[in-house]
Amino acid sequence: MSKPIRSESPAGSGLQVRAIPTFSDNYVWLLQRGMRAVLVDPGESGPVQRVLDQLGLTLEAILVTHHHSDHVGGIEALVDGRAIPVPGPKAEASKIPTLTRHLVDGDEVRVLDTRAQVIAIPGHTLGHIAFYFAQEGLLFCGDTLFSGGCGRLFEGTPAQMLASLERLAALPEDTAVYCAHEYTQSNLAFAQTVDKGNRELADYRIQIDARRAAQMPSLPSSIGVERAINPFLRTGLASVRNAVTAQAGAALVDQTAVFAALRAWKDDFRPPAVA
Repeated sequence: MSKPIRSESPAGSGLQVRAIPTFSDNYVWLLQRGMRAVLVDPGESGPVQRVLDQLGLTLEAILVTHHHSDHVGGIEALVDGRAIPVPGPKAEASKIPTLTRHLVDGDEVRVLDTRAQVIAIPGHTLGHIAFYFAQEGLLFCGDTLFSGGCGRLFEGTPAQMLASLERLAALPEDTAVYCAHEYTQSNLAFAQTVDKGNRELADYRIQIDARRAAQMPSLPSSIGVERAINPFLRTGLASVRNAVTAQAGAALVDQTAVFAALRAWKDDFRPPAVA
């Protein structure tokens, strides 16, 4: 398994972020200030506990974006009966019994001497939330916005997911995007199928391929990068709309219809085999 990767907060505030790889392609995000730590979406406990022990960190809270097991499965073992706060989505509380605080859109969470705004982003699941640390410029968005893509619509509607992505895309462009899966290379292969003439996308794919070849995470991305390269944030553009319309074989004028057809296209997409 890859070693945890450390990166400084873009704001240089002393808050650090580490990627802890779990399962085949998940990341648990570890926020660290000094010897204090907060986790985001620990789907399994073993790799996370090893990092906490190795670094001698004290776990102060666990933030949860949604109820899927690969995001919450490690919470009980990590808490281990201690009074550790576990804030997460109120709308999914019945599915996440380890929650200690039930969050709704606009709530604020205070951890590690800073605070995060709660943003409701339904679509992947109905109660999905994100944590936005405005002062540090950090966004933890679970399975809603991926670099070059977005999450599948397991519970929500295309209109809900599109609105959620638009909320995230409206954040400052230098906001660092920490999503929960290493899907970037496959997402970019699809993005180039849709948005063939996008030079920024082509350049970004080269950068990401180099990072992955060096066994480095592709993340974080940024809101500015995603606005430039992510077709799911660009469904209002003629180039994306025309590609989706041609694929669907029907005129799609409404942006929600374009988004729905784009997501359906991605669901069935398989990257071409390498010769």
